[in-house]
Amino acid sequence: MNWILLIIAGLFEVAFAACLGKAKESTGMEATYWYGGFLACLSASMLLLVKVTQQLPIGTAYAVWTGIGAVGTVLIGILVFKEPATFWRLFFITTLIISIVGLKFVSN
Repeated sequence: MNWILLIIAGLFEVAFAACLGKAKESTGMEATYWYGGFLACLSASMLLLVKVTQQLPIGTAYAVWTGIGAVGTVLIGILVFKEPATFWRLFFITTLIISIVGLKFVSN
């Protein structure tokens, strides 16, 4: 169950980064709503991270959380914000995913 919560926390991290990107592109009240979404997703992500670190090793949990956030944010950047999808960018994201999966297998 803690691993599922950790994945959800990582997805909320992706969501708060996406909200920041959308807020940057917006003005007025629309930007305010995106910043509100940022704060809500940030809070949910942090609360879930705190919960899972009570059972999982902090180093593993934090590495997986940031890894999910990094991979997800890069993918959102490519798919939503039209950032470049170069070979090397995708290569290193792939190595990050392999590392995250590896941490899961070597941790309790």
